[in-house]
Amino acid sequence: MGENPAKSHYAQLNQGEENEMEIFGYKTQGCRKALCIAGYILSCGALLLLFYWKPEWDVWANCIPCSLEEADIVLLRTTDEFQIYSRKSVTWISVSAVIKSKLDYPGIAEEDSIFNEALMKPSLQVKSIQVQKIRYVWNIYAKQFQKVGALEDHHTCSAIHAKFGSGLTCNEQNIRRAICGPNSIDVPVIPIWKLLIKEVLNPFYVFQLFSVCLWFAEDYMEYATAIIIMSLLSISLTVYELRQQSVKLHRLVESHNNIMVTVCRNKEGFQELESHHLVPGDLLVLKEGKALLPCDAILISGQCIVNESMLTGESIPVTKTRLPQADNLKPWRMHCAEDYKKHVLFCGTEVIQTKGDDRGVAKAVVLRTGFNTAKGDLVRSILYPKPMNFKLYRDALRFLMCLIAFAAIGMIYTVCVFALNGEEAGEVVKKALDVITIAVPPALPAALTTGIIYTQRRLKKKGIFCISPQRINMCGQLNLICFDKTGTLTEDGLDLWGLLPSERNCFQDFHSFPADHSLPWGPLFRAMVVCHSLIVWEGKIQGDPLDVKMFEATNWVIDDSSRHHIEGQGSTHATVVRPGPKASSASVEGVIILHQFPFSSALQRMSVIAQEIGGEKQVFTKGAPEMVATLCRAETVPSNFESKLLFYTAQGFRVIGLACKSLQTGRQSTDLTREEVESDLTFLGLLIMENRLKKATKPVLEELSAAHIRSVMVTGDNIQTAVTVAKNAGMISPTNRVILVEANKIPGSFLASVTWKPLEENKTEEYGSLVSVKQHVSLQGRFGQYHFAMSGKSYQIIAQHFSHLLPKLLLNGTVFARMSPGQKSSLVEEFQKLDYFVGMCGDGANDCGALKVAHAGISLSEQEASVASPFTSQTPSIACVPELIREGRAALVTSFCMFKYMALYSTIQYLGVLLLYWQLNTFGNYQFLFQDLAITTVIGVTMSFTEAYPKLVPYRPPSQLISPPLLLSVVLNILFSLSMQIFGFLMVQKQPWYSRTDIHSACLSVDSHMENSSSVSSLGLHGMGDGAPNEADDGYKSYENTTVWLLSTINCLIVALVFSKGRPFRKPIYTNYVFILVLMGQLGVCLFLVFADIDDLYSKMDLVCTPTSWRISMVIMLAVTLAVSFLVEEGVIENRALWLLLKKTFRYHSKSHYKRLQRVLEQDSSWPPLNETFFSDSVAISVDENMGGHSNPTFDSNEDTL
Repeated sequence: MGENPAKSHYAQLNQGEENEMEIFGYKTQGCRKALCIAGYILSCGALLLLFYWKPEWDVWANCIPCSLEEADIVLLRTTDEFQIYSRKSVTWISVSAVIKSKLDYPGIAEEDSIFNEALMKPSLQVKSIQVQKIRYVWNIYAKQFQKVGALEDHHTCSAIHAKFGSGLTCNEQNIRRAICGPNSIDVPVIPIWKLLIKEVLNPFYVFQLFSVCLWFAEDYMEYATAIIIMSLLSISLTVYELRQQSVKLHRLVESHNNIMVTVCRNKEGFQELESHHLVPGDLLVLKEGKALLPCDAILISGQCIVNESMLTGESIPVTKTRLPQADNLKPWRMHCAEDYKKHVLFCGTEVIQTKGDDRGVAKAVVLRTGFNTAKGDLVRSILYPKPMNFKLYRDALRFLMCLIAFAAIGMIYTVCVFALNGEEAGEVVKKALDVITIAVPPALPAALTTGIIYTQRRLKKKGIFCISPQRINMCGQLNLICFDKTGTLTEDGLDLWGLLPSERNCFQDFHSFPADHSLPWGPLFRAMVVCHSLIVWEGKIQGDPLDVKMFEATNWVIDDSSRHHIEGQGSTHATVVRPGPKASSASVEGVIILHQFPFSSALQRMSVIAQEIGGEKQVFTKGAPEMVATLCRAETVPSNFESKLLFYTAQGFRVIGLACKSLQTGRQSTDLTREEVESDLTFLGLLIMENRLKKATKPVLEELSAAHIRSVMVTGDNIQTAVTVAKNAGMISPTNRVILVEANKIPGSFLASVTWKPLEENKTEEYGSLVSVKQHVSLQGRFGQYHFAMSGKSYQIIAQHFSHLLPKLLLNGTVFARMSPGQKSSLVEEFQKLDYFVGMCGDGANDCGALKVAHAGISLSEQEASVASPFTSQTPSIACVPELIREGRAALVTSFCMFKYMALYSTIQYLGVLLLYWQLNTFGNYQFLFQDLAITTVIGVTMSFTEAYPKLVPYRPPSQLISPPLLLSVVLNILFSLSMQIFGFLMVQKQPWYSRTDIHSACLSVDSHMENSSSVSSLGLHGMGDGAPNEADDGYKSYENTTVWLLSTINCLIVALVFSKGRPFRKPIYTNYVFILVLMGQLGVCLFLVFADIDDLYSKMDLVCTPTSWRISMVIMLAVTLAVSFLVEEGVIENRALWLLLKKTFRYHSKSHYKRLQRVLEQDSSWPPLNETFFSDSVAISVDENMGGHSNPTFDSNEDTL
């Protein structure tokens, strides 16, 4: 039954967000419920179990559809490709205890508030549901469920100051608390019994339980017991791990739930209370000293320095400034655009330092509470990971379905054979069900996960931590890696290389560092001294590495301890910088930093307002030179600014522009807006930093290139610097051309233009600078001969106005510069749309979004496991990338090997049993036990030990089970096994010593004849001969049984050896010593069983004695099967050249979007266009400001299964 989305019955929850869901309303119906209860009883709980697995069936059976307004049960369905259903009950929250009289109504909240719109009058109740720890209440007017626990987004900056600037009243706070719930990220430790029940009710274990019950019914005690012990061990380990995770998560969040905080109450002054009483809209007072933040809050006065390493993995202190009091009608977040995070203090981060301003102490309005906060969001992403969609897992399910279909055929055959021979109905049912447990191996899921567990351990030894093991297989498919530049490809710390001062619109003499003579005191030196966001923390100067290097070069020191009297502001806590002991003589005692506008990736600059002790106030700005130059008065910018900038960036230097201006006295520095401060500046010069490549960068990029894995640079730095670094690192080879793609909006219209300019290194030009080449360069339209480079601004305009060009540009785009965090995430998603498997390697902070969106995000962080990405490398070098790809490829191949082996083992056993069923015989219990336990279980555990091959080959392993080589391999090996077993089965009957009635006819020993008897089996041997003398004593024994069992057992070993792939993705199989020893040991035991003639052993194993000549014949059959199987696997299945030839012959082309596009562009002589400008002829597609669809409160990212 599907869903009929009638408007009032259906709605969307969290529309446009990452956790978007569809919601359907249902009402419980008494008679339906009674029928279901009867069904539970009659089915002995099977129906209840089915409803537990399929909650939607439960709702459809028990309830009738109704409008969401009347619903007492809601059914939720995720909107992704998995369409997972969940069932929730609607609850009522009563607020009558809080609202004593009608006089309290006005105090509830403003008219447009959700708290007002959700309250049903006169009952004073609120209808709510809780989904993934978030509470939603029914909005009576909007007729929809809305999230509570966060301040509404529609507030403007001035409204936040006006409405919440003096705090909430006690009554308002109580109502909000009743509706929003407590401000706590409560992760209770799950009781062991709950975890146990949840694990046991897994369909896989239910199937095992069914198998075990059947085996007990057939007296197959030993293997049933072994499976019970293994399952209990597996369940215990899983429950133990889940419990440990639960305890760990509980401890991680427990600390923040009970913090004492001070809030400001409207008309009642300050009040101290426990943090779990906080509600959105409360006014929080931030005291001096260290403190953990118990919620997300917007700073509305003062300034804070926080350590956000818990969220980003970077321990650089971050400066937060107060929300401006802008009087426009834009919602506060839109007004602040990407910089809204500069005013938000995130839950779980640590406040290191607070500074008051002219409004008094630092205060913040509570923005989000509980699981709505940044930390809550991270905890939820751990509790409810996003399901992984990988072809391997889907194919595995399809394969299981095929095995079940295969088993169904066997069941029909079994019923026919046994029923026609007049067997009892009970026996027929048992034998038929037995076929399922043979054809579908119960150990399959466990065998598939062993490879991933071993890989995870190997990665851990190499310093790579993984918090999402199912992504390891995905790493084997990566074919494009995006790298951040600074701190990833290049060294984290920059060295100050030189300074190019500018005076009266001319550049002065270049000043190099370290220099013999110190820099003279002047505006440029002053800018270096104050234009930063450094702090003294734990006795060390901390902050951005660039700021640290710049400040250290001045030999000044930060005096962060004293209070300073500032004219018009009284005494305030401000940062003061003073000349250090080694500093050159300066005419001032020190400089006070009054106010900061922190660095913003979107604005590409930072500014400070500073004042010399006893001097005037000045503004200093530093940032991207192009950006700083646009803020300066044109007459102060040197005429050769662009050529000088090009000269340094082309050599790979990081260039920073500096500017300043004087402020008129009279106005408070805190009243000035950023726009007022950062205008009409005087250009001071360029700061040139050297950013060296890390040692590992070039060899790693060469290795990836040799393996045909694309490398792309995504950076916030200047485009010329990025291109030069890409060339130096080998990302762009010297023979390849770089084409600069520039897109601009046409002023005064909705149109835009895009221009292609080739960047050519002109050797005759002085300094080898990059210049635009005007003549048309002939570029063959072949992949790899040219590279596109573009800025974040151009990328955004192309995405909006030229969306049809974007895929073409991405196909050869190698350098993306000046990219904001949101644009980085968007770029990764666009690459994924082209069917690339994308890896992202960055340093955590501004790459968080992209790290989560990518198929494999690798964070270079010192912390053991960064919540920012699925993989974390403790070694801050990109050498972890090829390592991860190698291990991913090995894990993927191991999964395929295990799958093929498990499928073949069950098929071999299944074929053997069906052959023997023809004679109403089957394998004995110890024969099954030997195959299941001694052979398959041991192989399953040791086959995955093979390590990854050290060299990356220029192609990837197949990504799906249902690929022609894999299917052919399985089908051919099944045919070989079938042929051998049928041949053995028929040939043994043609031997001169063969007898169906006398199983001792082959061996003439009388002693053997007397002793070789066994107990009566439940399986009678009707039809095996007329009145045979030993019929009752022989159990499962027969020449066919002995022949088929010995052949099938050793066949399992042959298959294990043939399927154990070595090169090119794993080390040769002989390096897996444990596996080889196990195989040799098992083969030794099997050959011993073939040739030994120990009566007791044969009796126990239900084997019979055969002549030596027949035993040798069996070994020859096995040797032939091994030879044929090995030759076919190596000569056909693993013959890459043959498959490529077949592809060429049948004109098979890859269906990947990027491959198709590549083929189209190869035929297009007009691509790439050079020295041409295109204009958009249609209205722009509306693209979100941050280019990232959903905006996670912390990262602007899509949370991708932690």
